[in-house]
Amino acid sequence: MLSYQDFLKVKETNDINRICDFITTAINQHISSPMYKVAEDATLYDKQQNSTIMNYTRYIYNSVGIKNIDPISSNNKMCSNIYHRLNTQRCLYSLGNGVSFTNDKVKALLGKNFDNALKDGAYKSLIQGLSFGFWDFDKLTVFSFLEFVPLWDEETSDLRGGIRFWRIDDKKPLFIRLFEEDGVTKFIQENGEKMKIQEPKKGFIKIVKSTDETGIEGIEFKNYKNFPIIPLWANSLHQSTLVGTKGLIDAYDLVRSGYANDLEDCAEIYWIVNNASGMDSTDLARFRSKLKLNHVATVDDENSSVVPYTQDIPTTARIQFLDLIKQSIYEDFGGLDVHTIQASSTNDHIEAAYQPLDEEADDFELQIIKFIHNLLALLDIEDDPIFKRNRISNQKEQTEMILSAAEYLDDETVLTKLPFISVDEVTEILKKKDKQDELKFNSETDTNDLNTNKPEIDDQNAAEEEGKING
Repeated sequence: MLSYQDFLKVKETNDINRICDFITTAINQHISSPMYKVAEDATLYDKQQNSTIMNYTRYIYNSVGIKNIDPISSNNKMCSNIYHRLNTQRCLYSLGNGVSFTNDKVKALLGKNFDNALKDGAYKSLIQGLSFGFWDFDKLTVFSFLEFVPLWDEETSDLRGGIRFWRIDDKKPLFIRLFEEDGVTKFIQENGEKMKIQEPKKGFIKIVKSTDETGIEGIEFKNYKNFPIIPLWANSLHQSTLVGTKGLIDAYDLVRSGYANDLEDCAEIYWIVNNASGMDSTDLARFRSKLKLNHVATVDDENSSVVPYTQDIPTTARIQFLDLIKQSIYEDFGGLDVHTIQASSTNDHIEAAYQPLDEEADDFELQIIKFIHNLLALLDIEDDPIFKRNRISNQKEQTEMILSAAEYLDDETVLTKLPFISVDEVTEILKKKDKQDELKFNSETDTNDLNTNKPEIDDQNAAEEEGKING
């Protein structure tokens, strides 16, 4: 693995050819690294194209032990979607309701699509082990591990540079972006040609200056105080969630696919024809075709017979194994199988079922917090992200519990704790409530003013009026 110091040594030569060679070497080493292979494999599992099942081939051995591909037996390839579901659950459990901050203005500074970009980066990190967030002036752009070569500092292990590469097709050009702390250089490599500079280095922040009098525009590029690409790890182990989970998923898919193959291979009735050794394969095929068409078989010799047979496929043991292996997948991954929660479960039972997912979410959110802190430091902002986990609950029971304590809590805390209100809705609800209270207060004030300004009748006039009425 090449480091940032290795790049600096090449950069000092000011030789563009050596820099291009360094970029090519770095990309090739990145693609051939073990972490890249795992990330590539995990991406296939996420797309429900499990590599073990898709590459599975059935073989038969002849009389001398030579292995040949079995052209007759069924070879169904049933890839489960369990890996995608587990990662989606873990990601949306923490980020399904977005993130909020103690200062409401911070969210606006990060852009209206920040939550979507953060979810994208967090999910990619779960699958591939690592993703990268690039703060592009006013928005967050996500790079996957499969398209970005990190250049780590040997002394501090900080990310000091990186190389992004992509091509839409093998016959199309390879586009490369070399990111450094003082800007980005664009390269391009046409098929069969050497790499060359497409656009020289420019700063990350583009500032356009113009005057109303002359209309002349000046363009200036500046940089951030820190490197604007931030790593986002999947967990404290710094590895893909496929590690440790792949074997269980493969076992589940292999048993399920094997069961389907056995059902297909043994689905039909087969016949044994006694005393018919004189029939060759052509005669047997013709006999079988007539039997399937007419459903009647005749034999001329009294010693000959046709006997039908069927096979019963073992089912119970396989179903029990599939249930057991599925339970093991959820337990090892730290996921929640909703089928284990009954509709009438209390919040105590639901909380216990969520315990493994909560533990994994704590580790996952710690990585997200580190990522957001580094991003806010880039913008000279100090704040902490707030997560509202997306979970099922006995909402009636939880709501009753919160409202019973509402007299001891402020309005914002009550709204935040309610299970059916998202974090982003709290601020808007409080604003509406304050506006309603203000209108109510103004209405009561106006009524009191009317009563206060009403003309008074002195006691003597009041008595005279009363006498007239009584008379």
